[in-house]
Parts: sequence; C-alpha cells; structure tokens
Amino acid sequence: MPEPIHHPSSYRDPSGFVFQVNGIYHRQVNQSYAADYTSLMDSGLYSALAEKGWIIAHQEIPGNLTGSADWYKTLLPDQLDQITYPYEWGFEQLRDAALRTLSILSIAMQRGMILKDATPFNLQFVKGKPLFIDTLSFERYDPALPWVAYRQFCECFLFPLYLEHYCGIELGKLLTAYPDGIPANVTARLLPGKSRLSPGALMHVHLQSWVGTGSAPRQGKPPAFSRQKLTNLVENLAGIVKKLRTRVPALSTWNNYYGQTILSRNYLEEKEKLFRNFIGDISFRTVLDMGANDGYFSQLLAERSDVAVIAIDADATCINNLYNKRISNILPLCVDILHPSPALGFRNRERSSFNDRFRAELVVALALIHHLVLSGNVPVRDVAGHLAELSNHLLIIEFVPLEDEKAQELIRNKHRWHLPYDEPSFERFFLEYFSIVKKSKVPGTERILYMMKKLQPQK
Repeated sequence: MPEPIHHPSSYRDPSGFVFQVNGIYHRQVNQSYAADYTSLMDSGLYSALAEKGWIIAHQEIPGNLTGSADWYKTLLPDQLDQITYPYEWGFEQLRDAALRTLSILSIAMQRGMILKDATPFNLQFVKGKPLFIDTLSFERYDPALPWVAYRQFCECFLFPLYLEHYCGIELGKLLTAYPDGIPANVTARLLPGKSRLSPGALMHVHLQSWVGTGSAPRQGKPPAFSRQKLTNLVENLAGIVKKLRTRVPALSTWNNYYGQTILSRNYLEEKEKLFRNFIGDISFRTVLDMGANDGYFSQLLAERSDVAVIAIDADATCINNLYNKRISNILPLCVDILHPSPALGFRNRERSSFNDRFRAELVVALALIHHLVLSGNVPVRDVAGHLAELSNHLLIIEFVPLEDEKAQELIRNKHRWHLPYDEPSFERFFLEYFSIVKKSKVPGTERILYMMKKLQPQK
C-alpha cells in the first residue's frame, strides 16, 4: 500500500488528522479522542446531524492505515469535489455558515456535547448549502463551563459580518488578512461609534475589546455558567446574525451588467443563441465560469443537472445575488482573477491557492479578456497560458476587439496597453495551447465567440 499523505492543513487538533491514500481522503481518530468520539456516535448526535445533511457522512473502516501508535479508528468520509475558503465566500454564505454552526451547537447540547471550535474552515458549501466537515470538533459538554469557542465564533463569523454590515468592508479582504479571525480590538476600532448603541455589538465586540485591553472593570470571581446561560447566548448570537445585512452597494458596476451595462439586449440574446449552440454539442461535468457577473451564463450551464458550475467574480454583490438564487449545482465565489486567493498558513501549504485548487473540464470566459488586457495590463499570451492551466479540456471565450465601445471605455484615459491586441494575435497566442473548434461573430457586433480544445502535451 502506498504511503499515506498527511494533509498539510490537518495538524492543529491532536484528536486526529486527515490523510490521503490512493487519492482518497480519510480521517484518523486518535486515542486521545476515543471517549469523545464514542459519545458522538452513541449519543445519536452524529446520526441526527447526518440525517439533516448538516455533517459530512462517514464510514468506519478497519485497519490502521497510517501505522500510527496513536490510532483509534479510521473514517472514510464522503469525498468533496471542491474545497473553498471563507475569504472566497460572499456575505450571505458566511452568514449561513454562522447560523449552521450555531444550529449544530444547539443540537449538540441536547445530546450532551458541545463544539470545541467554531471556525468557518469547518464548513464547505455542497449543493448550495453549508456542510460541517470536522467530525472531531465535538466534545462532551460540561454545563458548568462557558463555551470555549465563543471568542473564535465572534472573531471568525460575527466580527467580519458586523464590519460589512456597518462599514461596507467586504469580508473577503478582511478574512484574507485575518484568516484565523479578526481580533475584538481591531473590530472595535473599525466600527462606527453608533455601533455602541447596539446591545449586540456592545456586548460581543466592545466589551470583549475592553476585556482584552484590561480596561474593563474587574468583577471578581466569574459567575458560574449553566446550560440556560449558554442557550441564551446561542439564541442571542443567532438573532444578531439573522438581522445583519451587507452594506456593499446593491447596484454595482458588474451586478447590473446584463441589465443595463451590456451593449444591448439584442447582443445578449444573440450571444445566448451562439453559446447554447456551442455547448449543445459537447459533454462536460465541471465548469469554471470566470467573470460570471450575475451568473446569467452560469445558470444556462446549470440547466444540465449533472453539471457542477463554479462561478467566480470579484464583485461581491454579484456573488451574493447569485448565491441567493439557491441553485444547487452552482457554487458562487468572490474571487478576483487578477488577485486570486493566495497560498496561506503554515509553510504556505495549510490553505492552497485558488489556482492550485481549481480545474474544470470547461472554462468559460465571456466578455472578460478586454478587462484583463486593457484594464489589468495582462498580455494576451499570459491570459492564454493561465486559461490553459485552468482548463482540463475545453474553453469558450469571447474576444472583444479594441474597436468595441466597451473596450474604448477602458482605454479612454490610457496612453498605452499591451500590443498586439487584435483578432490575429489573439488567435496566434491561444493556438499555442488550444485548437479552435468553433468560431462565430456575435451578430450586430464585432465580438467573436470561440470554442477551443486544449492541446495534449507532446510526449
């Protein structure tokens, strides 16, 4: 049997770890977690959560696959197609993940257990819903003790939501800078003064900040905790989270793209006809829609129920709106193509980069290249190489020539950009990586829709 590969992000919890054998992920339960794991299974908590579809399902399999002296059990969880991180989610996704965490905590308390940590990295979005994936995050509950993960919940969930709610600061940028959570004192300094008038912000943000700096009045011995106090705390947090709303503008440059920003309604209709014709002849199961805007073409692709679509856009409003449509086979992510999620964490291996995680049979890049080249100053050859890295097989791309009115808007105040930028050079650069299968001009415009097939590397 090949050597197990220990997952680089699974090292913090001594209860166990995730590892890979023959490309299949497993989870080892260590001896130190044996009693808590037995309680998780015997209490009915795992079964209750699995029945709701709230926790990743697993099977216990025989054998110590790692040869570890700490081994207690080996779990074979359902395999995930894709891993995403909280700094790639929109506001609504983080809010749903927060509420799911609190709901799981409530059910755990009823079964005599509690969550020992509360990080959004414990969840993934599967079929449009948050799924808890850290099976070893539960421990036996002592009603006399406070919730040990309370501060982590606030720093990782509540504080980013508060900052977007009050300040309009997009949480993705905050969580990239603070992947382990935003400290209370940082949050308190960023929030406006009026937030102190909110009982929730006063209690969960400003009071924590005062305590952390030693400026809060001393109360003597802390009062004893109880099940009812924790229940009240969970209900209070859930009530706050449910009321929070993003203050990122409802109408942005791109989320209104297919409503008013495009050339014309006729252009969209003609492009849709071509697009449907292109995809009607091909087979694919995975799609990466780059610069998806409000997901208009992502939704066309998702009409095939067996297709999984990853729709990315830098516009948080677009991503929130698409997520709120609750289309089970579309996963919207807030990712800037020019600044994708970097590798983060210990040895830069704990959280892998966007480019290392995402590949698809079909990559779609509609009305995108002029933004990358003319606004982002990326040479056409580099765009071609990047799309070839992300595509396992096919590419549908729209070329927007320099004469196009939208391209002209991008260079109105610019004196130079990467040349050549024209149809012959576009094709020349892309033919280094792809062959052209289809090519059609969008009627009424000079824009050209291409379907390309990735070239196989020469042996």
